[in-house]
Amino acid sequence: MDTASMGAHADVRTAPRALATEAVHAGRDDLARQGLHAPPIDLSTTYPSYDSRGEAARIDAFAATGTEPDGPPVYGRLGNPTVARFETALARLEGTEAAVAFASGMAALSAVLLVRASMGLRHVVAVRPLYGCSDHLLTAGLLGSEVTWTDPAGIAEALRADTGLVIVESPANPTLAEVDLRAVAHACGSVPLLVDNTFATPVLQRPAEQGARLVLHSATKYLGGHGDVLAGVLACDEEFAGRLRQVRFATGGVLHPLAGYLLLRGLSTLPVRVRAASANAAELARRLAADPRVAHVHYPRIGGAMVSFEIHGDPHEVIAGVRLITPAVSLGSVDTLIQHPASISHRIVDADDRRGAGVSDRLLRMSVGLEDVEDLWSDLDQALSFRGAGNCANNHNSPALADAQLPLRR
Repeated sequence: MDTASMGAHADVRTAPRALATEAVHAGRDDLARQGLHAPPIDLSTTYPSYDSRGEAARIDAFAATGTEPDGPPVYGRLGNPTVARFETALARLEGTEAAVAFASGMAALSAVLLVRASMGLRHVVAVRPLYGCSDHLLTAGLLGSEVTWTDPAGIAEALRADTGLVIVESPANPTLAEVDLRAVAHACGSVPLLVDNTFATPVLQRPAEQGARLVLHSATKYLGGHGDVLAGVLACDEEFAGRLRQVRFATGGVLHPLAGYLLLRGLSTLPVRVRAASANAAELARRLAADPRVAHVHYPRIGGAMVSFEIHGDPHEVIAGVRLITPAVSLGSVDTLIQHPASISHRIVDADDRRGAGVSDRLLRMSVGLEDVEDLWSDLDQALSFRGAGNCANNHNSPALADAQLPLRR
């Protein structure tokens, strides 16, 4: 039984290690002592125990605080050894006490809202843009929450006595807008700040070091990195982690052990993948900014593998014209993906709210992968000229292109 991995810090290290080293070794430190090299996959849903009194005491402790049970696992909805290894590793990379994994990023965000609502804190302050489904979850009040949308400068004024959470995404999906996380955290006061760090990953920024209490990842993206796993995870302090585990147990939003295994494997190459893809993205952003067919390019100051750009022509023709690049939703895979946010990832957001957040109808979002940059540029070049997508100079006065002459944002 692989019990050594249960608990976010069962394999405590004694000296600080570089991010690249943590990515390879965190969550695996105990393997050699067990005579193992690759982490095992524990697919059990339940575990035998002949000590029912001891089980009762452990269940009571979990019910009171959400603390992970000591000793052997109990039941798959309480926790899984393989998933715990991934949680340990992600907490190390983000510099937090703990991490709690869920079946998807939306399940993770839902758990946070439920935790705060259970304390009577249903009001949320949020900054647009956010991922489209996050925006919809808040706006529709599907979990009984009420949201106030504001810009970063208005956060402090928007706080109320029943505010339970402040949410920002930086770089934001899909405009790649960035906020000063330290300033935002200061404006939050005692209200927990949740930062969606999906685009940046801990390779580029660690929001907990800048005052965030909660760091959210759609682990489906860069953490997995190969387009074959669906997951979400929250890095946070142990107190909040306990509450999240209680919600996960009650609602059943657990991560499958095979997904936990794939995520742990993905983390080992995360720094290498992010840096290589970021180099490609920076070069493509440079070329797009100099291209007369492109109205505006968004590329974050901290770098990264995401590029968004608005074109003078029809964005749908670019989507139809790519051949090497895959026209698909999602991001963070080893291969390059492109999509039209107004049609897919942010379609569920009200059109006026979407445009007000900078998501124009001519914006394309590209997740740059690990292909040769010349091959990627060749495909983009021909796609930009595909049928009616090219150089439409008469569109310069379109309201959607009011900021077309702005320089590349880095």
